Amino acid sequence: MSSSYRSRIQEFKVALSQPQINLKNLRELCFSGIPFEGGLRALCWKILLNYLPTEQTIWDSFLKKQREIYTQFLREMIIQPGIAKANLGFSREDVTLEDHPLNPNPDSQWNTYFKDNEILLQIDKDVRRLYPDMAFFQRPTEYPCLLILDPQNEYETLRRRVEQTSLKAQTVARNRSGVTNVSSPGKAVCTYPSNEYEVLPSGSEAHWEVVERILFIYAKLNPGIAYVQGMNEVVGPIYYTFATDPNTEWKEHAEADTFFCFTSLMSENRDNFIKSLDDSQCGITYKMESVYSTLKQKDAELYLKLQEQNIKPQYFTFRWLTLLLSQEFLLPDVIRIWDSLFSDQERFDFLILVCCAMLVLIRDQLLAGDFTVNMRLLQDYPICDVHTILKKAKDLQDGA
Repeated sequence: MSSSYRSRIQEFKVALSQPQINLKNLRELCFSGIPFEGGLRALCWKILLNYLPTEQTIWDSFLKKQREIYTQFLREMIIQPGIAKANLGFSREDVTLEDHPLNPNPDSQWNTYFKDNEILLQIDKDVRRLYPDMAFFQRPTEYPCLLILDPQNEYETLRRRVEQTSLKAQTVARNRSGVTNVSSPGKAVCTYPSNEYEVLPSGSEAHWEVVERILFIYAKLNPGIAYVQGMNEVVGPIYYTFATDPNTEWKEHAEADTFFCFTSLMSENRDNFIKSLDDSQCGITYKMESVYSTLKQKDAELYLKLQEQNIKPQYFTFRWLTLLLSQEFLLPDVIRIWDSLFSDQERFDFLILVCCAMLVLIRDQLLAGDFTVNMRLLQDYPICDVHTILKKAKDLQDGA
């Protein structure tokens, strides 16, 4: 470790040790990248995402309260009231003629349960594929949720709910004599390839299952947006950063902290996921067009070339903007980009500049290429050095 890097770590430690965190100073430090050592990145992200207050003296009491709130969410939204133990304050509810599995009433608990299952299945499908090029999300977490997984309890985990939706198909056939035969297929249809994930033993859970729980609770608490495909790509890097925190005291509560940080980030980014807002000034269409309008100011020649080839911004910037570039780069590079993104007070304006910088940096290739070549470049971005991209984005921001 170089002396300059040690000095930089010390700067962060000093900034974070103040009774009242100087947010402006912290943002400036974080913009150039946050060291991983000592859990600095995880801590800074919690502050930059408006989860932790700037008053350090109340952190312990604040975190205790937030984590208790999250535990309550687990009880209310995942642990089924009909099978929960009485000592947790739940009573067994009878299925009556007024509320049964076929009840079409929107207020029916069964109706809600089945709708939740539809959302859960989509979440489950997406989180199993989270960052497939790395093994982290398939590995067991060191801190499984004992409230859910305790074998002494009769809680219905999300894992069980998903498993119960996979039913074995049976074939009903009638022979020439009029005898009806019911036959099961030789092998049950496997919803997910066996090599896609490993089923962990009882009492253990993979990191992707923790992410699944976070997204399910978010969907329950935000019925207006619920879950939209791609949210898994946004929550993934946050959870990874918190779940690999060298500070074990914080690492143990990665799930709850990720939930609140993700919720805070989505409060700023959620309009990108609401289809009815696409064409409004806060919707994704406006932001995609902002990338081109910014490019027009910074590099008119390149802008005209893309216009001439009828390469519309939605062909590639939709994914860039909604997923905060999380699918364009390797996870460590995404995390580095997010250091700068979270540090900028106008974080989503800076994201537009980053997208514009990505275009400018490959301008020569784009100017020389035809439609097919350019679309391939934009959908599989060729530059891996995110430091170059961030430097260019900062230059564009400063008017260079």
